[in-house]
Amino acid sequence: MTAYGTTLKMPACRMTAIQGRIRRSPTVVASASLAVRPPVFIDRTFRERIVLAGVTLGRADAEATDASMDELARLVDTAGADPVARVLQQREAPDRATYVGQGKVEELRMVSESLDADTVVFDNELTPAQQGNLEASLKRSALDRTAVILDIFAQNASSPEGRAQVELAQLRYRLPRLRRSGKTFSQQGGGIGTRGPGETQLEVDRRRLMRRVTRLESDLRRIRKNRSTQSKARRRTSNRAVAIVGYTNAGKSTLLNRLTDAGVLVQDRLFATLDATTRRLKLPGGEAVYVSDTVGFIRKLPHQLVEAFKSTLDVVVEADLLVHVVDASDADPEGSIAAVRTVLEEIGAGEVPELYVFNKADIDPAAAKRLAERDPGSVAVSSTTGEGIDDLLAVVARRLRRQTIAAELAVPYDRGDVLAMAHREGEVMESTETESGWRILVRVDEGSAGRLAEFRIDQPSSGAEVGE
Repeated sequence: MTAYGTTLKMPACRMTAIQGRIRRSPTVVASASLAVRPPVFIDRTFRERIVLAGVTLGRADAEATDASMDELARLVDTAGADPVARVLQQREAPDRATYVGQGKVEELRMVSESLDADTVVFDNELTPAQQGNLEASLKRSALDRTAVILDIFAQNASSPEGRAQVELAQLRYRLPRLRRSGKTFSQQGGGIGTRGPGETQLEVDRRRLMRRVTRLESDLRRIRKNRSTQSKARRRTSNRAVAIVGYTNAGKSTLLNRLTDAGVLVQDRLFATLDATTRRLKLPGGEAVYVSDTVGFIRKLPHQLVEAFKSTLDVVVEADLLVHVVDASDADPEGSIAAVRTVLEEIGAGEVPELYVFNKADIDPAAAKRLAERDPGSVAVSSTTGEGIDDLLAVVARRLRRQTIAAELAVPYDRGDVLAMAHREGEVMESTETESGWRILVRVDEGSAGRLAEFRIDQPSSGAEVGE
């Protein structure tokens, strides 16, 4: 206990990261191009000192709050600032005005002043009104977890699509938080077409930002449409799609590099990968599949980001199989799995077949083995050393074959178009010539099987293990 009557915890470690300073959200200026880098909270001149605040509500597990606060400390460090203390509270429900109540606000102010902290970051999401009231009482910036995650995404966004998605998420977060910065407001004078008392600068800013939101939404809808067209083209060739998903920093990009030599940047930091990367992979049986790595998930992932990143996350929704990478060395792998499952449900991928891959077996072999044994059909691997990768490829091939149909066809010689379709849309495993035409054994998905139905001479069999 401190002199302020509050639980005060120092972070378990002081992680190193690039210098930076978290500060209050700047005014967003409308960009003229989708490729403009979104504004960030970071002014990289020094590492700001941050007090972390966390609240356990009702009968929620205090240990879960501690784990979430550990993660918040990592997020703040990744954003470029130093967490110097933690202030915890347990209450039945959030205070409508300040989330933590005026007494706790005063404690936070005193702790911040005594430690020369610049900003208080709350693990719980604040309403715009709560954020404004807190900043007025604390006499310093007040941010929540969502703002920090948005800031990290803005720092790491590199592609035009990624920057557009982050900017859209930021604008949706900031629009309801626009507020007057002083007592005097510039106003547009009345005139032809602008009759009335005039328009405050706040209203001008809001209209400008809303126009930018509309533009970004239109650009991203176009990207989604183009990606959907590409996906339909892939479906016509029966090339299967595998999406690598998982908690941030679980080793997804390392796994993609191990499988495909993709050359994706790998960093031991949160949200190092924001853009989807897709590579072609040949499975042990010779089948070609497309494997995609995309943005990692996290507990309390801001809804604004999930909505804005839908064009990137379409590769997950449209996949034939999800390779769910779990860090076996994580102190709470079940919690990470649950957080990923929550996001998958939110984006509409909850019913996509899923394969658990317990990664980092080189760090904690016992934990990886225990987790894999507990979940039959899963695989323990090390993306770094290559341990278990052959087993993973075999399981992926087997799981994908279960989703296809082995069909035997009799194709007349004058129907070369059907023969071409079989090669284009499926995997031809056997082909022989007879007096009347070709006899073909082909593995295709259900859609292609339907288009080839008039040439089938076998009984339909789903998931036959032919050719394994």
